[in-house]
Amino acid sequence: MTRSLTAGPPTRLIVLFTLPLLVGNVFQQLYQFTDAAVVGRLVGLDGLASVGATNGLVFLLIGFTWGSSAGLAIPTARAFGAGDMAAMRRFVAAGAYVSAALALIIMVAGTLAARPLLRLMDTPPEIMDGAAAFITMTCLGGGAMVAFNFLSSTIRALGDSRTPLVFLVISCSLNAGLSFAFVGGLHLGVRGAALATVVAQLVSVALCLVLIARRMPELHLSRDDWRPRRHEMAEPVRIGLPMGFQMSVIAIGTLVLQYGINGLGAPSVAAFTAAMRVDQLAAAPLNSFGIAMATFVAQNRGARQWRRIRTGVLRVSLVSISVAIVVGLTLIAVSGPIAELFVGSGQDAVVAMVRQYFLVNGGLYAILAMVFILRNTVQGLGLSAVPTISGFLELVMRATAGLVLVHHLGFLGVCLAAPLAWVGSVIPTSIAWTSQRRRLVEEERLALPAAAPAPGPHDAPAGQPHHRDERADVPEAYDEPAVEAELEAVAGASAMAANG
Repeated sequence: MTRSLTAGPPTRLIVLFTLPLLVGNVFQQLYQFTDAAVVGRLVGLDGLASVGATNGLVFLLIGFTWGSSAGLAIPTARAFGAGDMAAMRRFVAAGAYVSAALALIIMVAGTLAARPLLRLMDTPPEIMDGAAAFITMTCLGGGAMVAFNFLSSTIRALGDSRTPLVFLVISCSLNAGLSFAFVGGLHLGVRGAALATVVAQLVSVALCLVLIARRMPELHLSRDDWRPRRHEMAEPVRIGLPMGFQMSVIAIGTLVLQYGINGLGAPSVAAFTAAMRVDQLAAAPLNSFGIAMATFVAQNRGARQWRRIRTGVLRVSLVSISVAIVVGLTLIAVSGPIAELFVGSGQDAVVAMVRQYFLVNGGLYAILAMVFILRNTVQGLGLSAVPTISGFLELVMRATAGLVLVHHLGFLGVCLAAPLAWVGSVIPTSIAWTSQRRRLVEEERLALPAAAPAPGPHDAPAGQPHHRDERADVPEAYDEPAVEAELEAVAGASAMAANG
């Protein structure tokens, strides 16, 4: 079930690891897509706007736990890559403690603060009750979301990106069926859409626990494992909480933007809701490459495979940018019919705003691709401060759009918010990666004299973590024919994406 990413062709490994993540990420975004589509068609425009009015607030309350869950798995992946199974299990236990605390916070704080925060955001009165019902139910079920994110991240840290995909497909299919049943059959309105998502996520949690119990003995924790040492408790917190804080900072910018959108009226809120649901779905492949890079970099950092890290970042960046261009151009072409899936026919003003959104954003997805690649790469290298700075700049850009551009430009200001945020986010991560790349080159140079006596990474059995000789600090040897073959594979993958 587990897989080491420290040996073998980097590009092929990353792409194969990414494919299940991609499908899973798409299905995960379908949770939100389904909620919006079902509510928009069965409840109406105000129902769709009610769900959309909670976007920033849900992101603020739950985004912190989502980002933290991803960060908590990085020490686990690093220990697995280094072959230290005892430390890996203690890191898992530490992450479980932190996740439980965060789940409790999100459930209590989100439920109590929902309606006051919606008032603070100037939510239109006609959609206030629906928005409050949706976010309250979402936060009450926040523990299920935190648990599934943590368990999935832990399983992926051990190199298995396929099994969480299967569970997610099952859960998403269940969510779609329950949404129709709760909203259309039981007439629970927007509350029913949120309840369907919570129930589906609980099923995913149960499936992950069954998998770990039956087929992943590496994650069977003993009583001693549940007593992590101080540094093993501090390391996931040091990496995970800043990543969660980064997501919260981004969410504050989204809240400010939502405040500006609410002032434009319910049709603009509905248009932004539809555009964001499609936007999040379109960003799924780009985000999946980023998640794969975090695991790849963390494992190879643990195995001290410096050249593999540099090679993986370069080649996967090229693939991700190619995918971003194809996705952006496709959305520009079909944005109108997509908008009608949410609001039906006769809502020409809403459809026009959705088209405007993708005309502005579609051609700039390449920037977003690099945001995901570089942010996850520096996180995999253990740099927790850089993503926080990146998130702060993203906050500034989104807040500027919400307070200034929306006031002067209307919905066009809304359309400009995301590209401005991407530019602000990519600058510090690009600087950090440039600096780290130089350091990795120096590590390679220092390790070369010890190359002769060192065991190579391919000495490890297939599918098992690479257990290094601690005396060796040697990068993987450069194989020119293999590199050329991988470059041809990357070109082929890019061509397939272009022919989409």
